[in-house]
This record gives sequence, structure tokens and C-alpha cells, in this order.
Amino acid sequence: MVNYSAAIAFVFCLIAANVIAQDRYAIHYKYKADTTYSLDQPEKLLSQKSLNRRSRDQISLDSTDFPVSEKYIESIRPYVNNFIYHSKWLNASIVQASSEEIKDIASFDFVSEIVLVAKGGPSQLENSTKGYQLKRKKKRSKKAKGSANFTFQNSLIGISDMHDAGYTGDGVVVAIFDAGFLNADKIPAFDHLFKGTGILATRDFVLPGSGSVYRSDTHGTGTLSLMAAYDPEQLIAGAYGADYILCITEDVDSEYRIEEYNWVRAAEFADSLGVDIINSSLGYNFFDDSEMNYSKEDLDGQTAVITKGANMAAEKGIIVVSSAGNEGNISWKTITVPADANGIIAVGAVNSDYKKAGFSSVGPSTDDRIKPELVAYGTSVTLWRQEQGTSNSSGTSFSAPQIAALAAGLREANPEWTSKELRDQLIFSGSQYNEPDNELGYGIPDFTRAMFGIIDKEKDPEKVNIARIYPNPLIENQLLIEFGDSTNCTLSLYSSDGKVVGVHDLERIGNNYPYSISMELLNPGIYLVELQDNSSATKVKLWKK
Repeated sequence: MVNYSAAIAFVFCLIAANVIAQDRYAIHYKYKADTTYSLDQPEKLLSQKSLNRRSRDQISLDSTDFPVSEKYIESIRPYVNNFIYHSKWLNASIVQASSEEIKDIASFDFVSEIVLVAKGGPSQLENSTKGYQLKRKKKRSKKAKGSANFTFQNSLIGISDMHDAGYTGDGVVVAIFDAGFLNADKIPAFDHLFKGTGILATRDFVLPGSGSVYRSDTHGTGTLSLMAAYDPEQLIAGAYGADYILCITEDVDSEYRIEEYNWVRAAEFADSLGVDIINSSLGYNFFDDSEMNYSKEDLDGQTAVITKGANMAAEKGIIVVSSAGNEGNISWKTITVPADANGIIAVGAVNSDYKKAGFSSVGPSTDDRIKPELVAYGTSVTLWRQEQGTSNSSGTSFSAPQIAALAAGLREANPEWTSKELRDQLIFSGSQYNEPDNELGYGIPDFTRAMFGIIDKEKDPEKVNIARIYPNPLIENQLLIEFGDSTNCTLSLYSSDGKVVGVHDLERIGNNYPYSISMELLNPGIYLVELQDNSSATKVKLWKK
């Protein structure tokens, strides 16, 4: 009699062994061959909102906006078990295949590099829905005591002033890359997002096709709450008026470099939808496979895959906000990737005494750039991770989204600013802008300083004081005006919808300087002031409180 059970068991073992041998690899290509796309038809590559952002920043499309060559994909298809996704920025396919199949793929002349990015296949969905805690070190959440605990963290960076000025991120699109958004669809403070159109898109890059990002971990729920929550009693976040794209890129079950590729693919996805800001409360240095580990020498802004992705996102006009890392109390001490990227904002953490939180990672980058760029409150932050109410958590993961929310308000208020100008103004507003260091960077930013401490980018640097108004914001009724060496100046005041509110012709007479104009009849709000002399014009926003 044939022992069918033994035969079946043997076949099962063979299948299992074959599955185990299927690791995940990044197949990098040399070229983008035979593309059917054209730079003359950008609307086939990106959404109109994305194209508008590029146009504002005067950024041209290039070959990195073309998808991976279908010719290459079809050539390697017989050798792979599964295509996980393709990355146009990295010109790569992420696949699941055996080592023997990878050897065959390596023989193709269009393949530039093959990188092992993870052992085995993706985690099973049923093992990833229990709300695991992130492997990285962070403080435990504690239930918040009392109401309005969020007031301090908001006031520290001027969120309250931003809201008073009428800015909540309306019309701004923010993408969040994290480990999961468990409970987010059940928390009342997010009702305005889920009952309206506040969640523009979601995507799980760890388990493509899983169908839901509201799984796996509450870490992303916490970061989302620091930007989008609205509950007057428990938490009013900075950018509750913004729209959001939620992406899972962090695998809580393992730590491999594929998570960096997930991040880059998520950035491509967000870019194509016209995202304005990316918040990434993630950081990498050590992995389950020690051969993947980074050294401090790799923190040069150009080595790590995730850093390359952050660089490219910034180059395409996206404000990238990244947590600096929580390594300050351990031997590593310094930032983690992608906080080393160029042109982004790496965010550290301060405590209630405005000092660096002990855990907050320090700089500089290997190439000696100031890191982190900015800091926000990061110890016992009031946030929302569970259905029943707010709690407190610590970490740069929770200081970064506060800065992202501030950036969203500034983007709403200044749609004409390029992403570089917005980033520059945030850094310029830092509390220690003139004396930066590698603990607090340029310091604690502030909405009012960023909004109204405008640097006229087109003005002759030798004439930076040719015209100015103060105080700004205007709390009393007397506005003071200086206009440098000119004897005459015209001040024009415009409402936020472009209507002329008033025009004043000023002339220097004797020592009557600076000029003082009564604004007693001016209603509270945001106005545009234009100062025009014989040779130049200066425009600045005025906030009448």
C-alpha cells in the first residue's frame, strides 16, 4: 500500500523549502529603454497638481519620471517568482526569486546591479494585524491627564498663532510614511478626515494588495494625530485642514533594507499625486542582516537608498520632514538615515526646558552639514493612538510631524513660495538661526517669524534694509515704516483677495523718521503691503491682530 501521507508530506517539504529559498532582491537597470512616454506629454506621467508644483518651483521633468522599461520587465519575468513593485526613481524592480534565478538575471547586459534587500518573502497579513510595537527604541505611551495638554507643544512653534491667522493646511497635501495606522479609522478626532475627503489615498508597500493601512501598528496613528487630529478638549493638531496620503513602508516584523525601497516607492506614489509635504518618522542604521548595516561614514547625504529617495523628493519640490533619530543616549548617538539627506528638514526633540531631549540624535552629517535642522517638543507629547483618548509618547518621531504641520500652514499661507523658499523660511525662523549647532540645529521654529520675517530673495543683498515695516504682527494700531535712503515711498495695502485697502504717499521731511501710520480702522487679518520707491519694490505680508 502506498503511503500517501508520507508522499504528501515530502512534497509539502519540497514546496516549503522552495518558498524559503525565495528572497527579495532589487534589480537595478542601466537604462530606460524603448519608453513610450515623452517629456512633451507630462500629463501622462504625473497629476496636474504634481505638474503645478513643478511649474511653481521651475523644475523640469526628466528621465526619472519615466517608468521602468517594460522591455526589461518582460525579459526577467520568466526568472522571478513575483514582482513586488517597480521604482522609476531608482530604475529598479523589486522581486522575489531564488539565488539561482538571480544568477541568470545578472547575466543580462541591461542589469547594472542586484541587491539582496530582504530574506524570505513578505510577512503574512494574518500575522501583521495585532498592533505590534516598533522595534526601535521609544518611550511607552501614557494616558494623558486632564485636557488641553497639547497647548504647550502647539504654542512652542506658533501653531496657535497660525490658527489665529486662519491657516490649518487647507488645500495642502501631506503624505505620511510609517509602520501602520491602526485605529485611525475609529478615532473620533479624525472624523473630519474620514467623513469628508481628507484621506486622498492610502497604500501599503509592505504588503502590496493588503487593502488596508489601518493595521499593524499605532505609530503612524500617533504621527497622523500630531498633524490632523481635531478635538478641542483633547488635541487640536496643526494641520487638521490638510489632505492626507497614508503609506505603510515600515515592516514591524523584520528590519531589512527593503523598507528603504518601500519608502522611495511611496515617495514616487505621493509625488505623482501632487503631494506638498512628506512626513517620515522613520530611521535606519542597523538591520536583521548585519551585512546591511550602515556606518557613520555612510551619513553623507548620498549613500543610503532611502537618503537618495529623500534627496530626489526634495529636488522635485516636495518638503521632506524626517525624524532625526532616537540614538542620543546610546553609543550611536548621531542621526539615522534618511535624516542625513540634502535639502530636507531633519527634526530633533527638546524637552519642556527647551533643552535637547537626551534621546534626540545629534549631527553633523559626515560631510559636516548642520543636523538636525530644527527641533520641536518631543518629550511626553500629547497625541492620539487609541480609540479611548489621547496619551503621551516621546521621540523625534513625534516632534517631526509638528514641524510638518507648521510647514503645511505656511504652504497654505504662501502658495507662491517655492519649496526651497518655504524650507529657508522655516530654518530662518529658528530660535538660534545665527548660532546653529548639532544638537538643536537652527533651533525651535516659529510661525510668526517664518511668515513675516520675510527675506526678499530678489533684493540687492547690500540693500536689505531699503524698506521695512514693523511691528509685525501688528498688535497695537501704529505701523512704522522705513524706506532706506529714498526720499519718497508709496505704501499700498491689499486685502487677502487682492483688493486695494489703502495707498499712502510718504516723503522724508527732516527727522520725521520712521514714519508712523495709524491702522486703527484696519480689521484684523492678513494683508499684503507693497513699498515702492524710485528703484525697487518690496512686498511683505502684514498680520493685524
